[in-house]
Order: sequence, then C-alpha cells, then structure tokens
Amino acid sequence: MNGIELLIIAIVFFGFGYIFYGKFLTKKLGIDNKISTPSHTMTDGVDYVPAKSPVLLGHHFASIAGAGPIIGPVIAAGFGWLPVYLWVLFGAVFIGGVHDYSSIIVSIRHHGKSIGYIIESYIGLSGKKLFLLFAWATLILVIAVFTIIVADTFKNIPSAGTSSILFMLLAVIFGFSIYRLKVPLWLATLFGVALLFLSIPLGNLFPIELDVLTWQLILFGYIFIASVVPVWILLQPRDYLNSFFLYALIFGGLIGVFFAAPEINIPSFATFELKNVGYLFPALFVTVACGAISGFHSLVGSGTTSKQLNKETDGKIVGYGGMLIEGLLAVLSLVAVASLVNKEFMDILITRGPVPAFSIGVANFLNAIPILNIPLNVGQTFTALAVSAFALTSLDTATRLARFTFTEFFEVQSKKENSILLKNRYFSTAVTVIIAAFLVISGQSMSIWPIFGSANQLLAALAFLAITVWSIKLKKGSLFVLIPMLFMFSITLTTLAMLIYTNLIATNYLLMIISLLLFSLAIVLGIKGYIVLTKN
Repeated sequence: MNGIELLIIAIVFFGFGYIFYGKFLTKKLGIDNKISTPSHTMTDGVDYVPAKSPVLLGHHFASIAGAGPIIGPVIAAGFGWLPVYLWVLFGAVFIGGVHDYSSIIVSIRHHGKSIGYIIESYIGLSGKKLFLLFAWATLILVIAVFTIIVADTFKNIPSAGTSSILFMLLAVIFGFSIYRLKVPLWLATLFGVALLFLSIPLGNLFPIELDVLTWQLILFGYIFIASVVPVWILLQPRDYLNSFFLYALIFGGLIGVFFAAPEINIPSFATFELKNVGYLFPALFVTVACGAISGFHSLVGSGTTSKQLNKETDGKIVGYGGMLIEGLLAVLSLVAVASLVNKEFMDILITRGPVPAFSIGVANFLNAIPILNIPLNVGQTFTALAVSAFALTSLDTATRLARFTFTEFFEVQSKKENSILLKNRYFSTAVTVIIAAFLVISGQSMSIWPIFGSANQLLAALAFLAITVWSIKLKKGSLFVLIPMLFMFSITLTTLAMLIYTNLIATNYLLMIISLLLFSLAIVLGIKGYIVLTKN
C-alpha cells in the first residue's frame, strides 16, 4: 500500500461521514436557524461577536488544530501505521466530530456558556465546580506544553519567531480593517494572505535569535495580552489568516503525495509497547489525540466558537467539518513520516523530535510537485513555520479559555456575592499564566506531555458526560454520545492510573500528584453523572 491509497480512502471516508453521519447528527441535535444564537442575542463587542462561517471556521480550525494532529500521529507511528490510521478515521467521524459538533450546539442553547455551565444545569453546582477545576488544570497543562514547544521552535528556528511577530501585527491591522474600517472581507483577505506569506521570507532575512527562557517570558507576556483584548482585535483575525497557512500546508502536502507516490516504509504494526509512550492500549488513543478526538476542542467550541456562531447550521461545517479536516491533517502527518525509511524515521524521531520528521516528509512531497519544485530546505522551513504558528494559536486560545473557566468558577451563584477581583479578566489571566510559568520553569519540560494527553482526552469524556445528560433530559436519544463517553472514560482513567504508578516509582512526585488529582476529580464527576443518568 502507498500514500496515495491511504489518502484517497481517508478523503472518501471523511466525505461520506460528513454527508451521512453529519446529517444524522444534525437531526439528533435539532438544528434550527429560527433559534437566535448568543452572538446576536448577547453581542458585547468583546467575546460575543457574530462571525461569517469562513472566518469562524478559520478561527475554530486554527485553534483546535495547533501542533496536536501532527505531533500525536508522528509519535504514535512507532506502533505501526495501521493502528494510527484506523483510529484517526473512525475516531474523527464517530467520536471526535460528534464531540466537537455537539459541544458547540449544546453551548449555544445555553447562552454560549461552557460545558461546565451545562453540567451545573443537569448535574448540579458542585459538579460544575469540579469540572471547571478539571478544565482549568488541563488548560494550564496545555499552556505549559505549548509554551515549551513554541519557545524551543523559536530558539532552533529564529526566523519562525520573526514571522510569528509579523503575524500578530498583521492580524491587528486585519481586524481593524474589517471591523472598524469596514473593508470587504474578500479584499482584506486578499491582501492579508499575501502579507502573511511575505512574512516568511522576511523572517528568514531578519531572524530574531534569543535563548529559550527569553522566548518563554515573551510568550507569557503575549498570551496575557491576547487573553484580555477584544476577540476581534487579535485572536479571531490571526486565527483566520493563519488558517490559510495551514490550508496551504494541507493542500500542498496532499497534491505532493500524488506526485511523489510515496511508499509506506514503516511496518503496518511494529510493537505493543513504545519507550516513553506506553502500551498500545491505552497509549495509542491518548497520544494521537487531536487527530481523532480532543477534549480541548470542547473548550474551544463552548468557550469561543459558540459565542461567534452566526446561525445554528454553521455548527456542522465549523464543528464537524473542522474535526474532519483535522483528521485529514493527521493522515497527511502519518503518510509523511511513513514515507521515510523506518530506521531514518526512528532516528529523527528520537534525536530531533516529531516536528522535524514531519517537516522532512512534507518537504519531499512539496519538492515532487513539478510546477513548484520547492527546494527541500525551503519546504522544511515552511512546514516548521506552519507547525509553530499553530502551536502558538493553541497557546493563546488556551489562555483565553482558562480565563473564561476561572471567572466562570467565581460567578455569582444565587444570592451569594463573590469577590469582583476573582472575576476580573486581568487577574484571572495573571493567575493562570503564573501557574503555567511555574510548571514550565520548574524543569519538568516535556515530561508533562503524557499527563497533558491524558487530561485532554479525559476532558472529552467529561464533555460527553454533560452532552449525554442533556440529550437524555430532552429525550433526544443518547447512544450517539453515550458510547463514545464510555470508551473515552475507559482509556483515559486507565492511562492516568498508570501515570500515577510510574511517576511514583520514578519519585516524580509533582507529576504523580497532578495525575492523582485529575483522576480523583474525574471519578467524582463520573459518579455524579452516573447518579443523574440512572434516575432517567
């Protein structure tokens, strides 16, 4: 089997999934454009802002994609290409797509509130507070992990740092152009995308060379600002423009595969156990993450996307479609590394990491396109820049979501008054960033990754729990979310239990305590959800 066959099968499978299973989900969720979305009923010019579906898809896709659908499949490819491929296909269509689509719709039916609010409505206030604590802890892990990834990338590829700074300045100009100067979207996009790609050679001409710690401090300052400014100024336009970067990467990579016709050079199945990863079950389903399903997506969908959805029917293309596009990116990532000779792939993966392995594979595809003939070094730089750009997107989105989660935890309940400071967006962002910075600077480095992956997937199980309870209460039929919920609970609780044991043996008590706390919170929430479910 070669890369062309794997891609064609994936495209056809995702296409049928979008048309037929997407239609089934639309009916189950009762999509109705007569229902006004929160972006119209609660417009505030900061977080609740109606967005056209292409803009919102770009923002949503850039936020959920990040480096996850690239890094996860590349690492998991050590098990062999077949388990990764099957999990991405079936996971994206029947689990991840369901999770993302339903998270957005359930949120807009509850005034654009987070999954935590839905849990409060159907499980109770204590359940909401436990979920928000879990979500906030997970987001801090996301921030810590992606800060490490982005800072390391900027250190090793200085041009990426320059280009990213230019991206941010361009996004601000783009936001003011379409929202204040009322420049037509097509015209602003034309100039915006041109300037976006121009920033790549400018980055190569004027690289910013700084050490890792300096980049980390700069990133902490950036994400603080990105979290508190209105969404239309930076976050939404930057994600929209960056989505073209990722679309170019996907499109160029896919076209290149058909010219390169790469053979699959790694085994279909290699081993049941990978060093520093774990056993095939449950490690495969936690490691691949974003390419098949990611709990982070429910926080994006119910945290920022639902506040910008123009009409309910946009939920399918943004939520379900966005997840399937991400699945396609995961397949491209798998083909890119599977096209390398097995020894070469393992050497690069061990010595340089998953991003260089992916970049080399895609560069070979781009080089094979006759019209372009992109040199290998240029293709590698372009690919690495794309990965770092979207890791940065996930970073600032996670910070904003952590701010939402923190302030929502301290919202007024009934007649009880809570401190205004605790609900202040500047204070909540500062607390989040400081704790994430402590994790980053503590020296844990990427040893945080397994816990991040487990917490991320367990977050998906908890989101499914909330959606399942909601669907049962409304008598909509729940098997389409109940079965994925049970599956995700089984793999993630197993993983966390193993992490508690391995970190205890390794005397890594900080990570052991984090794993234990996440495991305990999930168990308590699961019990509360079970009690509610059995009453219906």
